[in-house]
Amino acid sequence: MEDKQREDIGGGNSDWMSRLPEELLDVPLWNLAIPGSHDSMSFCLDMSSPVLGSEPWLLRLTDRLFPCLIRPCIYRWCTTQQSVLWYQCELGIRYLDLRIARKPAGGNSLFFAHGIYTLMSVKEALEELASWLDAHPKEVIIISCSHFESLTDEDHVQLVDFILSLFSKKLCLTQDTPTLRSCWSGGQQVILSYDDLKMECQHCQLWPKIPYWYADSPDPKKVIAYLEEKKHQGRPGRFYVSGLNLTEDTRYVLLHPLQNLRMMTMEALSPLLRWTAEQRPGPGVGGVNIVGCDFVGFSQFCSIVIGLNFKLLKAAGRTSSDSQLPPG
Repeated sequence: MEDKQREDIGGGNSDWMSRLPEELLDVPLWNLAIPGSHDSMSFCLDMSSPVLGSEPWLLRLTDRLFPCLIRPCIYRWCTTQQSVLWYQCELGIRYLDLRIARKPAGGNSLFFAHGIYTLMSVKEALEELASWLDAHPKEVIIISCSHFESLTDEDHVQLVDFILSLFSKKLCLTQDTPTLRSCWSGGQQVILSYDDLKMECQHCQLWPKIPYWYADSPDPKKVIAYLEEKKHQGRPGRFYVSGLNLTEDTRYVLLHPLQNLRMMTMEALSPLLRWTAEQRPGPGVGGVNIVGCDFVGFSQFCSIVIGLNFKLLKAAGRTSSDSQLPPG
């Protein structure tokens, strides 16, 4: 029966939450396995924009002197996704990593950034996401807003006001323990993590920063070893991310002049996905929650992560069977 249910979900992940078995509807969302995208907005980086002010001074200086050389290189190594937000959601992604920035000469609009700035504004991206949620009323998305490069206090106030107005009653409150059933009953579809303590304290709709485990390495073996070490130390009590994403360093880029992040990721993806398939969600030590990945549309990543939830059914079945055994 579990295999048949898994096949039904695997046929298309655009509404996978609404098709989970009844037994999983009361599980807190931080105990489910949820596919996420790392640097979700990097599919639309703007090569005409300068390097971020937070980047090392030597890189910023080189960008000013040789932008035609530096920006294409940054573009190759900072593009982590190739799908727009709504299509990432169609693939099954339910955690979005949004790194917000004020773009020089960007007017009053806020944008996203990873090395350089994006073409699409925050307003455009979130409105696109709100429209997708309207069309999928039983899907719940976790949005992580962070970094806030060069934002002023006024920028934060205006951004939060826009978010609260746009998503309104769709926002889950921080005092809740969200499950799919509780979200559906309240019409809630968005968990909004906002990595700014001042704003978080002012609004009960803004969740605290979600821990993101990543190894900061281009080597998939080191990524797996790092995640295993973190697992044995114990998982956070609420939401957290296990990052499968690789990170290039200067030495790696210099030694691979014809490569890019997508090529590096594709070469390393098989062992990372095998490791993912061996995991199980849940509250215990080693239980995964959100799993983040680059280039989420180029593999079975989403289906593998979603499928982990059926291990909770097997665990529940064993517990039920054990409880029915006669005393020895």
